[in-house]
Amino acid sequence: MPCEFMDGLIEESVSLDDTGPLSQSGLATGPLRVPNSAGCVVNRRVSASHSELFEVNHIRTIYHMFIALLVLFIFSTLVVDFIDEGRLVLDFDLLVYAFGQFPLVVSTWMCMFLSMLVVPFALFHVWAGHYTSSGHPIVWSVLVGSVFLLYQVYGLGILPTSVVLKNGLPPASCFIIIMEQVRLMMKAHSFVRENVPKVVASRNDKNYSLILPHFSQYLYFLFAPTLIYRDNYPRNPHIRWGYVGTKFSQVLGCLFYAYYVFVRLCIPQFRSISMQLFDLRAMVLCVFNSILPGALVLFLAFFAFLHCWLNAFAEMLRFGDRMFYKDWWNSTSFANYYRTWNVVVHDWLYYYVYKDYLLMTGKRFRTGAMLFVFTVSAVVHEYILAICFGFFYPVLFCLFMCFGMMFNFILHDQRKGPIWNIIMWTALFLGQGVLICLYSQEWYAQRYCPLDEPSFLDLLKPRSWTCHQI
Repeated sequence: MPCEFMDGLIEESVSLDDTGPLSQSGLATGPLRVPNSAGCVVNRRVSASHSELFEVNHIRTIYHMFIALLVLFIFSTLVVDFIDEGRLVLDFDLLVYAFGQFPLVVSTWMCMFLSMLVVPFALFHVWAGHYTSSGHPIVWSVLVGSVFLLYQVYGLGILPTSVVLKNGLPPASCFIIIMEQVRLMMKAHSFVRENVPKVVASRNDKNYSLILPHFSQYLYFLFAPTLIYRDNYPRNPHIRWGYVGTKFSQVLGCLFYAYYVFVRLCIPQFRSISMQLFDLRAMVLCVFNSILPGALVLFLAFFAFLHCWLNAFAEMLRFGDRMFYKDWWNSTSFANYYRTWNVVVHDWLYYYVYKDYLLMTGKRFRTGAMLFVFTVSAVVHEYILAICFGFFYPVLFCLFMCFGMMFNFILHDQRKGPIWNIIMWTALFLGQGVLICLYSQEWYAQRYCPLDEPSFLDLLKPRSWTCHQI
């Protein structure tokens, strides 16, 4: 899949002109392009809903419908609490629990970030200086590369994970640390991967003008809402602080929305079903009862992170490339859905997993490259869930590697028409129901049926399959 093809997809999915919503809102649009080592370009782009959909009154009405549903969730919760308790209960015990031990989370993140601020940048400059001047470049490459790999595995990998496990951090706090862990590791790889070829080219070609990245460029990259390192990015002329405040307030609103989804739709169901015998009937009912909360969680995660959080940081940094997602909701194939759901992660997987796999294999085995991308993505997602939930139950891995890969080849880009979009949404909703159902069941089973001295096989076996104590 050549770079020109990817550029064509990008230009086809989102087209901007000077009269579009960006120019009306004060965001700069123009032909600024920043070349990179892969031969592609970084453009000023915006995500589909940010540039078009929220300017349409009909789509804003759907947004208002979700707000109305949140109001009903809040009202129903207050009414039920008043009937059960005889008074209004305005506590948020679930949120307090989910974000517990927050000072430890902040201190752990600070250690991770400070190490990331110093180690990769310093190692690269030390290696670059010796590689271009030393008579033993391979020795220095192996030495510095081993130190960098050790830092990735131990400094960013094992240490933060051990903090999470030893202190028994609750789910939301775990997600903050583990997601940041993965993000920083991906950024460190991108920084090294993009700059090493420049140094190698300067040694092989004496006429090559080598300019090493400055610390300010590296620091900007660590905060920028992208996983692809560039020395320079398209920048917008000014910051709209009102827009930033709106996006962060929407993130907070989505957080409370998720709270009420779990309180009203998930907890009452799984508190009882987790103590029942595991059988096919209970499983089918559980999955279908979980489709609605699963769909709501999907929309909330998309809107809160990919739309609000990333756009808020992009605005504060005047970051010009806002293509964090495309119109994935119009996909008629899972292949297109995977490309458009999360463009930030997709670009990293495409450049550093898919293309590098083809580079190492001489541009053969394209199917193998795709399978490798699926495997890497599935393993990382399952790792995040296993650490944050505190148990190993590879539901997401199996769905990703089995059904996700199968649908990627069956529902391919040649599938057109509304029926395929309906099939895509049906499979997506059903998959969300399976995830919410099985992980929630296992969460409660781990607490209702604890094991005093579990063996290694006990840790691998789902507790919900045997836990049915009342």
